[in-house]
Amino acid sequence: MVGSEVYSSEVKKTEILMENFRRAIGLRIKENKEVYEGEVTEITPAETENPLGGYGRTVSHVILGLKTTRGAKQLRLDPSIYEQMQKEKVAVGDIIYVEGSTGAVKRVGRSDAYATEFDLEAEEYVPLPKGDVHKKKEVIQDVSLHDLDVANARPQGGGSDLATVMGSVLKPKKTEITEKLRTEINRVVNRYIDQGTAELVPGVLFVDEVHMLDIECFTYLNRALESSLAPIVIFATNRGVCTIRGTDVVSPHGIPVDLLDRMLILRTMPYSLEEIIQIMSIRAETESLDIEDQALAALGEIGVRTSLRYAVQMLAPSKILAETNGRTSIHLSDIAEVDDLFFDAKASAAILANSDGYLA
Repeated sequence: MVGSEVYSSEVKKTEILMENFRRAIGLRIKENKEVYEGEVTEITPAETENPLGGYGRTVSHVILGLKTTRGAKQLRLDPSIYEQMQKEKVAVGDIIYVEGSTGAVKRVGRSDAYATEFDLEAEEYVPLPKGDVHKKKEVIQDVSLHDLDVANARPQGGGSDLATVMGSVLKPKKTEITEKLRTEINRVVNRYIDQGTAELVPGVLFVDEVHMLDIECFTYLNRALESSLAPIVIFATNRGVCTIRGTDVVSPHGIPVDLLDRMLILRTMPYSLEEIIQIMSIRAETESLDIEDQALAALGEIGVRTSLRYAVQMLAPSKILAETNGRTSIHLSDIAEVDDLFFDAKASAAILANSDGYLA
């Protein structure tokens, strides 16, 4: 995330910070489920007369035949499962599995025994399942804590009339998730972790332009970072000693000192000439640009004098200039001409400081 993302007219700044915190924390849920898996050999719906009367007939149950490499089994299923099978477009020869507890049907693909049925087909063929038709299967699902928050949050509806429903659909409004709900979800997650059915997977939250946060956000971060459910947080800024947003206090990097005490600060060093030349060579190869070694060396010297970003931005106009002159590769003369045409940030600032406000 970027520091300026927290400023919204709909949601509090601290809510956006917590939302990104919980997006960065994953939960791996392992669950053993009883499933019926195999190749469909038979789908026979049994119909009876409609109990409400009339001439229509209803499906009372469905006979489903499944087979694996070890054997076959015939199942008598509820009509609601038959509706799911119709939605999944299950046919004879498909590989499916049916969850024993919920009755959920999942179509895996087409049996590879039918792979030679057509010369061209967009179907995914899978091998015949091994083992028995009725088996226990470990299902692993990865979700973030924010996904759990959203799934358990109650929709904020203003009414049941058509205008209100259409308004909420056409103009969705971001709503806040209460702290009470998050506390309850944390309690359930901790219970799952203690039982061994779930595993916490802490991620990394990268906050760029952290000096854009204000004192309210920094105060909230002090508490959020001390939570047991907190990801690894990386702050990035290019500011030196500056004012903390929302106060008159001057602090290193625009971050309060008490928050700086909780951090490990990495020292960054400027690129050397050899490193800049290597980076420029990789960038030119990525953009499929043919550039001479002398031109690369000149770009490296320009990068040391100005900045790496300015040197990288010179590649595109140098390529255009080379094509204008009828060449496919970038020469040293192209780099020199482009360097004369454009100013870098330092040169532009120096010219403006010594002029009447115009680049001359």
